[in-house]
Formats: sequence, structure tokens, C-alpha cells
Amino acid sequence: MLERCLGRRRVRQIQRTCRQGTITFLCFFLTVVMLRGTIGAGKFGTPEQDFNEIREHLYSRGRRVEPHRVLEEAQPENTESNNYATFDISKILVDEGGDDEKRDPNTPYSLGPKISDWDEQRAEWLKNNSDYPNFIGPNKPRVLLVTGSSPKPCENPVGDHYLLKSIKNKIDYCRIHGIEIFYNMALLDAEMAGFWAKLPLIRKLLLSHPEIEFLWWMDSDAMFTDMAFEVPWERYKDYNFVMHGWNEMVYDEKNWIGLNTGSFLLRNGQWALDILDAWAPMGPKGKIRDDAGKILTRELKGRPVFEADDQSAMVYLLATQRDKWGDKVYLENAYYLHGYWGILVDRYEEMIDNYHPGLGDHRWPLVTHFVGCKPCGKFGDYPVERCLRQMDRAYNFGDNQILQMYGFTHKSLASRRVKRVRNESSNPLEVKDELGLLHPSFKAIKLPTS
Repeated sequence: MLERCLGRRRVRQIQRTCRQGTITFLCFFLTVVMLRGTIGAGKFGTPEQDFNEIREHLYSRGRRVEPHRVLEEAQPENTESNNYATFDISKILVDEGGDDEKRDPNTPYSLGPKISDWDEQRAEWLKNNSDYPNFIGPNKPRVLLVTGSSPKPCENPVGDHYLLKSIKNKIDYCRIHGIEIFYNMALLDAEMAGFWAKLPLIRKLLLSHPEIEFLWWMDSDAMFTDMAFEVPWERYKDYNFVMHGWNEMVYDEKNWIGLNTGSFLLRNGQWALDILDAWAPMGPKGKIRDDAGKILTRELKGRPVFEADDQSAMVYLLATQRDKWGDKVYLENAYYLHGYWGILVDRYEEMIDNYHPGLGDHRWPLVTHFVGCKPCGKFGDYPVERCLRQMDRAYNFGDNQILQMYGFTHKSLASRRVKRVRNESSNPLEVKDELGLLHPSFKAIKLPTS
């Protein structure tokens, strides 16, 4: 009918105009939606308010702003770095100062309240808690290995890596031998920092874990290098304190290196609390420790001049009070409860060629202790390269005994890479590991109660 009234040509022009108008409206609508999402909705989100806000936003920028700039999303300025290597760790390591209690310098130092009946308290606890026996097998005491490090990161970048290797090494030995492990990173008493930090911790753990028969302290720079050696616990049934050392050097010569306190065994009991109380008074930092260091240097053979340390103090305590403590102290030298790294690490290949794990002594040391290397500090007593290289060798020497259980070994004592030394089997349960460490006979097993 329209064609009759207006003509076919006129109708086509009207239809074309309608289509163009529809497209124009859609483009305008989409533009408004995009601007609304970029700039933000009006106060109440109404179309009229949106339009006014868009118009105000565009005209407020003047002629300097090009239209396409309005659609660009502003990127927030990022002031934080993603680079761990350049990040200043001190920004998050905040030590709250001024909260430490000030001790009266005229009052003798004490690790805690005096306890005189610990044996009775502990016996009663063990009686009432039969699920936690202090012996978990024939001649197999419940043992807690304790070690630790500073609450702060190491002063050099590589130190924490070697702390990780050291704790991994200790975990492996403890898992095989059924020993519990406690890793400490808290300074429990600010006055007993440095050499002496272990004493408040040891006392706290003895009192908190009456089920523990022996506490085994081990420095963080010491590693197990004989994973197959089981401590001869029966040998110490009449002793309360076991350290690596020599009677003649301690009692006769008063030599400051006559024993080592980097790795020792301490039986839980009243005797242990008493010797800790006698050991601790030289430890508080400051004048007490400095003055005690002068006494130790004067009284002990070969000791350099420096502040009192726990090892020298123990030598002095035993040498001057042998009648009180000596009968319960066992100075062990039949195997290396502590083995000085300087006389051991260069002989590892010789040990591998001629001997086997399980000996624990000079032929295959139970512990290799890196005294003086100080991998977590800025400076040590020995060249850094030699210390770190030999620590890697010691770790791999011990780790090979773990990897061999699963058919692997390090390519060399200097290599982090491993190689296969045993083919896979379709009957894996029939494969026996060479050292018998997967299911060792000496692993602690709780005996069934009758």
C-alpha cells in the first residue's frame, strides 16, 4: 500500500534510513556502556546521571585529551619488587626491643626455680602414663635429638642452605633409629645467647618431656656420616652424661679440648638438673661471661683468651669437682660421637674403599663436626671454600647411605647429581638394601603391653 501511495523508490529510501538509524542507536548505546564501565556509574546509576557524568568527565579534560585515551584503563603504579635477590629482608624482620626483663646483677643467675624432687615427680608421671614409656624396647631408651639455629636468617646467602642440609641429615638418621627430633629457633633466655643458648632449652625439654630417657644435643654444624651405627645404649646404663672425650685430658691435663659439647647425651633426671644448675652460672653475657673467660683461660691448658664458653666451663667443672660429677660422666672415644672434620673429610674415599658403615669410629665416623667453619656467619676460622666444599662431601657421604636404600647414589662426593646403582625389579619386596636400613632391627618399636 505504501508503494502505491509513495512509490517504490521512496519506500526503499525510508527503509534504508530506518536501518541506518538503528545501527547508529546501537553504536551510541554500546559507547555509553563502555564509558560507564570505564569511568564509573553515576551516583545512583541512572542513565541521565551517567550521561551527565560522562559529559562532565570528557569536557573537564579540554582539548588536550584525545577521545581514545578515555577508554584506556589506568594502571596503578607498582612500587613493590618481585625480585627476592634484591629485597631487603630487614623490612620484615622486626625485633621488638625493651621487653626483656632486667635481672638484678647482684643475684646469682639461675635457669629456673630450684627443683629437688624431679626423680619422684617423673616416676609418678611415668606410672600414670604407661602409654609413654621411657624405654621402648630392650635396652632401647626413648631419645629426643635436639638441635637448632638462630631465629634470624644466616648472615651470608648460602648459610641457610647448609642448615637445611644439616637438618635433613639429622632427620634421616633419627627416622632410621627411631629417635624423636626437636628443632629450635627461639632464644629462650636473652642472657644465654651464643654458646650457652642450649642450656635453657635442654632444661625446659627435660621437664616438659618426662617420657624422654636421653636427650641428645647436636650442634647445627654437625652431621651424621654413619647412618648404620646404633649408639651402644647398654654401655651407659650406669651413666647420666656421655660426651666425646678423654679422661686423662680432662682430669689430669685440664685441657680445654679434652671433651666436646657439640654432641652429647644427657639422661633425664635430678642429676641432669643439678649439673645444668652448676654449669650455667658462667653463661650470662656481659661482665659475668667475660670474667669467667679469664678464669678459664688461666686454669685450662691451651685455651685462648675469649669469653666463657660452655665446653671450657664443662672441662673446668669436671676437673675441679670430679668427686661430685665424675662417677656419672662417660667420656666416649671408642667411636665418634663427635668427629673433628679436619682429620676425617679427606679420608672419605679411603673409608669407602676399605671399610663399611656401622663402625662409627675413625674407619667410618658416626658424626663429622665442622667446628670453626661457621657457615651461617660472615666469618669463620677456616677458608670458606674449604669449609663449604667439605660440608658438601660430608653430606653426600651420609646421604649415599640413604639413597642406596632406594637404589641410587651420588655420582661423586662432590656432586649433587645421582645415578642408579640397582635395576628396578618386578618383585620390589624381595630386594634387600645393602645396609639393612629400610627395616633395621635396632629401630625403636613399642612393645605390646600384656
